[in-house]
Amino acid sequence: MSSSPIVTHSRLADVFKRCEQDGRTALVGYLTAGDPDVATSEGLLLALAEQTDILEIGMPFSDPMADGPVIQAASERALEAGTHIADVFALTKTVRDAYPDLGIVLMGYANVPYAMGFDLFSERAKAAGADGVLIVDIPAEEGHICDASLKQYGLDRIMLLSPTSTDERIRLACDCASGFIYYVSLNGITGADMGDMQGIHEKVKHIKAISNDLPVCVGFGVKTPEQAAQVAEFSDGVVVGSHFVAHITQSDNKADIRAALSASAASMRKAVGI
Repeated sequence: MSSSPIVTHSRLADVFKRCEQDGRTALVGYLTAGDPDVATSEGLLLALAEQTDILEIGMPFSDPMADGPVIQAASERALEAGTHIADVFALTKTVRDAYPDLGIVLMGYANVPYAMGFDLFSERAKAAGADGVLIVDIPAEEGHICDASLKQYGLDRIMLLSPTSTDERIRLACDCASGFIYYVSLNGITGADMGDMQGIHEKVKHIKAISNDLPVCVGFGVKTPEQAAQVAEFSDGVVVGSHFVAHITQSDNKADIRAALSASAASMRKAVGI
């Protein structure tokens, strides 16, 4: 492993602190890098970055098992357009250069960083301007394959929890996590309908009670400003993914797609504000 110094400062922590000071909940937005092609993706990521506090940049993968049809299709389009991990890093750097205070999280599956080697992946992710990494299919128990590399380069490791997470798993995930906890609000894939809001509220409250003061963001199923506003009442962040990605197939005009995405993100941002 490289002898590069460990970076302890967390831009994600700054984001949540700033939102708290502003009396609002963080808006976390997701798009898949390279969808529908690298050039168009750059403009869309920049448009979403303008309205969000944290941007999740998806690393396209051929078998995104936790994702619903909307994000699965986004990965397919990105891969068909020839998107590689080098493009993901380049797009990340473009967004970072444009928005120095934005939180940026790379999200995806273990195959991509594993194929590169976690040391090289972490080094390049950090150099591109990423603040954290969410690897969907590496549970806390298997963190030994990536945790040291991520820590070496000062990258937060975002962990997922779900409605079925036991107290033991919540504690384990919180012990491994930094940046924030991503609470999956339903048992299923991305883009499905949200469950009972009161049940989500109670689970988030329970997680926060044992999360070592880590922020808890809620995603999977947030499709409307009304839902975002409800989730914002009890969470530190609202994650919107499939709803934003869906705009990409609603027009053949790239300018229209970007305008629709910007308007949609602005309405979500207004909903989570106070």
